[in-house]
Amino acid sequence: MFESIVRCVALAAAATPLLVACGGGKASDPSAINPAQCSGSTCTGQGAPSSATAATALCPADADIAKNTYLGGAGSGEVVSLSIDPTKMTYSLTFLASPIPAQSSSVQNTRAGLTITGAVQHPPSGALPTAAQIACAFQLQQGTGTLNGSTYTTAYNANNPPTIYVGFGVAGGGIPGATVNIGGDSTAALLFPSVKSRTFDFYPFLAFSSVSTSLSDLQGNWNALLYHIVPTQNFAAAATTAQETYDASGNCSVTSGATNTSCDTATSQWATDSNGSYFTSANAPRIQSASVALLAHGGASHLILGKLNGKIVPVVVRTGYVNESLTSLAVDDESGIAMMAPASTLTSGSFDGSFVGADSNFAYTATLINGATGGFLKPSTMKTQSTFTLDYTQTHPGLIGATDNNGKTGNVIAVGGLYGIFLNGEENGGVTSTSANSETSNSPYFGVGALIQPQ
Repeated sequence: MFESIVRCVALAAAATPLLVACGGGKASDPSAINPAQCSGSTCTGQGAPSSATAATALCPADADIAKNTYLGGAGSGEVVSLSIDPTKMTYSLTFLASPIPAQSSSVQNTRAGLTITGAVQHPPSGALPTAAQIACAFQLQQGTGTLNGSTYTTAYNANNPPTIYVGFGVAGGGIPGATVNIGGDSTAALLFPSVKSRTFDFYPFLAFSSVSTSLSDLQGNWNALLYHIVPTQNFAAAATTAQETYDASGNCSVTSGATNTSCDTATSQWATDSNGSYFTSANAPRIQSASVALLAHGGASHLILGKLNGKIVPVVVRTGYVNESLTSLAVDDESGIAMMAPASTLTSGSFDGSFVGADSNFAYTATLINGATGGFLKPSTMKTQSTFTLDYTQTHPGLIGATDNNGKTGNVIAVGGLYGIFLNGEENGGVTSTSANSETSNSPYFGVGALIQPQ
C-alpha cells in the first residue's frame, strides 16, 4: 500500500526533518510544487507571486542559521545548546546538563559544562535528492573541548555520523555520541561487574531556535511519551505514556482517569535553571526500577518549552546522577527523553504527512502517516520497513493508539508539526549494530519526527 503513496514523499524522506520536497496532489498521487503564475489582468504586480519564493525555501539562509542558537534535549538525558555557522562550516555545542561520562575511568564526571567545537560538512552529493536539501543538513565532525583541564574528543562513526537537519524554528537529528564503559571505573565495576561497554554513534536530539521562559505556557492537560535507558542494568530501555496536568506555577498532578498513578515527568515544581532558558525539577521520577533502591536519588528532570508553528512543545529530559563518594553515595543513572503534546482530541487526517527524525534504533528514520495507516521508511533505500495502524478512539484525548504489523501496540501524539511514537516491539530491523552490544534489546521502539510534507 505504501509504495503507491510514497513515490514523491520518499524523496523527501531522505531529506531533512523539516524540508519540503514535494507538495499538492493526493496521498495516492502526490505532485510537485508548482505555484500558480499570474498572467494578464490577473497580475497585481510584476513577476511571480511572492509565495513562490517561500514555497521553495527549505531552511533559513546561512546568515540566519548562524544567528540562531538551538536549545533542546537529547535521548542521552542531556540538555544541549547548539550553534552552527554555515559560512565558516563550524559548530559549537555546549552540554548544559549531562549524565554521560567524560572519561572512561570515572562514571560520575560527566559532559556537563563542556563546550565542544568542530567542523561541519554537508552530506555527500547524492545522499539526498537535491542540492538544496543537502545544504540544509550538517554532519557534525569529531569535536573537541576542555573540561577540568582535560581534553575531550567526541566519539565518531563516519558511517553513521551525528547529523543535524535545520529547518524554520527547529533543528533535529543526532548529536555526538559516546562510549559508556562502567567497567573502566574501578568503583562502578565492583558494584556492576557484568555490564558491558556500549558505544552510541549519536544521541537523538530535538531543539528549538525559540523557547518560552514562562511556566504559564505549561498550564493545562498533557500527554507524555517517555523513553529512558538505565546503564547499570545493561542499558535496559523502557517507554511509557503518562497523562499529566500542570498549573501555571509548574506543579504537576495526575490527570483524572490517567493510566499513570503519579507524574512521570516531574515530582517537584519546575524552577528556572541558572544555566539557560529552561527549567529543572529535583528528584526526577523513574519509569524503571532502580538498580539499588537505597542509593537511587539525585537524578533531575529538565524542561525545554519549545515554540514551533504557534504551539508550545514541551521536551523533558531525565538526567541521571552518580556519586561515588562514600559519604554521599548515589546511583540514579536512569536517563532519557520525553515529548509532550496537549490532551486535545485529534481527528483522522489532522496530522497526516511525512515526518523524519531520529529514533531509539540510533538511526534516521522517515514516517508516513495517512489517516489510520502509517509506515516507516528507510531514507537510504526509500523502502517501507514496517507498518502500523492508528486508532483515533482516544480514551485519553490526543493519545492515539498504534498497532504495528506484528500486533505490537503503543501510542502516538502530535503537536505543532512534530509527532512522537512508541511501540512495544522491534521496528525497522532493530538497533543499529554499531550502537549496540550483545545485551542490547531491540524493543521498545521510540521515535520523534518533524513534518516534511503534509498530505
